[in-house]
Amino acid sequence: MTSLAFARTPSRAASRIDVILRRIAEVPAALLVLTEVVVLFTGVVARYVFHAPLIWTDELASILFLWLAMLGSVIALQRSEHMRLTAIVAVMSAAARARTEALAAAAVAVFLLMLVPSAWDYASDQWFIETPALGIHDTWRAMAILVGGVLMLITALTRLLRLSWKDAAFGVVVVLVMMAALHLAAPWLKGFGNWNLVLFFVLLLGTGVLLSVPIGFAFGLATLAYLATLTRTPLTVVVSRMDEGMSSLILLAVPLFVFLGLLIEMTGMARAMVGFLASLLGHVRGGLSYVLLGAMYLVSGISGSKAADMAAVAPVLFPEMKRRGADEGELVSLLSASGAMSETIPPSLVLITIGSVTGVSISALFTGGLMPALVLAAALAAIARWRGRGESLAGVVRPPWRSIGRAFIVALPALVLPFVIRTAVIEGIATATEVSTIGIVYGALAGILIYRQFPLRRLYPMLVETAALSGAILLIIGTATAMAWALTQSGFSHQLATAMTAMPGGAAGFMAVSIIAFIVLGSVLEGIPAIVLFGPLLFPSARLVGINEVHYAMVVILAMGIGLFAPPFGVGYYAACAIGRASPDAAMRRIWPYLLAVLAGLIVVAAVPWFSIGFL
Repeated sequence: MTSLAFARTPSRAASRIDVILRRIAEVPAALLVLTEVVVLFTGVVARYVFHAPLIWTDELASILFLWLAMLGSVIALQRSEHMRLTAIVAVMSAAARARTEALAAAAVAVFLLMLVPSAWDYASDQWFIETPALGIHDTWRAMAILVGGVLMLITALTRLLRLSWKDAAFGVVVVLVMMAALHLAAPWLKGFGNWNLVLFFVLLLGTGVLLSVPIGFAFGLATLAYLATLTRTPLTVVVSRMDEGMSSLILLAVPLFVFLGLLIEMTGMARAMVGFLASLLGHVRGGLSYVLLGAMYLVSGISGSKAADMAAVAPVLFPEMKRRGADEGELVSLLSASGAMSETIPPSLVLITIGSVTGVSISALFTGGLMPALVLAAALAAIARWRGRGESLAGVVRPPWRSIGRAFIVALPALVLPFVIRTAVIEGIATATEVSTIGIVYGALAGILIYRQFPLRRLYPMLVETAALSGAILLIIGTATAMAWALTQSGFSHQLATAMTAMPGGAAGFMAVSIIAFIVLGSVLEGIPAIVLFGPLLFPSARLVGINEVHYAMVVILAMGIGLFAPPFGVGYYAACAIGRASPDAAMRRIWPYLLAVLAGLIVVAAVPWFSIGFL
């Protein structure tokens, strides 16, 4: 009994520490999301209503943004919500899974142990920089990386303490042995030149991803290991690149659009849109499938998160679709494929990210993203019509036009919002970040005054969820930026550009290889990591072979979406299964016709640039 109590002591202590850490991270993160909305909306009102711009709002928002990103990363680690590949680990035995979990936690801890001292040095160096408007030392902003790193390190160590001591020891020993082996082999490895990139950024990184190390941490660990083993570059450079990647004010739109997506679901705006579409099309054969596609198209025009889009649409439609005899695997297959279809619909987080890391105009991306998604929606509608030819319409009657009109009036405040968002950005009235705050205020007022749905008890969990998802995305952007810098310094980006531009077939060959590559990358690395890592490397090559950068962006985003929502590795596919409450095995047998339709639509978009750039 004594030994059992002794064994439980570390786990209990870890649980107590975890509770304390959650409070330390969640409350400030929730307040930061609210503060960002207030600060940016105040700036918008001052600029566009009173014509008296406040020069300090963007500066303050930028300072708070890095703190939001790092605290969100802490929360995501505490909740195990960082993006990771779980398909391999899921088929392991319980014992192997426990050891793999220990290995992943140890890898995260080692990355953070290497990061924290460099984050301290970087924050100290920033003391000599002051913000121009507020006169605040930049150290106060840069300290966010240090504080976030320390909190995540404690979280990773408490995760190891929760495991059995044998599993924890296995994970720690394996990681330490690998570090020692790389250190001892450093003089020998230096003779291999750029072949070392294969070792660090293919074998080491790939092994980490396959063993379920969170992708952002796997990027960071591979980069730190490469620089520490083979170069004399100070590791503060990694922190500096992470700061640069995460601090772009364009990326502030990420948490704001995530929050907006949660807000339209909470206020009933999404349900109103779906209800109107169902009243219009629900009585025809396959009509609810059309409604699902149309709803994903509209809701994606408000929210930037595909998981939020699917969660807003599926619960409203699936019960009636099942009553009509639809198989749950069929429904999840269509839902998953519609997620891939809607990746280019503004204000997609992927569009915002690709604009941030490649310099492509956000306004041009927002304009170019609508038609490609429409092409894929038409392809999916044709498959849905064919697959739904045996649907039972017993008891289904066409509603009178009066009912349809009433549903339209109820949905009108919600239907207006996506058009307001797109028009404001495309016409240059407001930036993507500014329009997201306008959307949030509009959504809150519509929920309170029109739909009478604004339960305050749900506000705090939504703010925390926003911070967690945003932190998971932004950490990946930060570490991928550092990794892309290391690849550029090695000369790899120049070699890649030379190889891609010399590819047989010219622009068509380049486009075909890019489609295949991003389908694979989307499946293994998910969408945003693949875009952040390879976008800055491949977009210059696309321009060299004569491909319009907006057209290329649409093609690679849609290719990445296919990989993201395709089994067996696509994380988006498993999210759709979880939202639809269906077995992944049941849906896997039925999803391929839909994915082939998406692929066919992608080929059309790639072959006909007009769909992407015809309205620019």
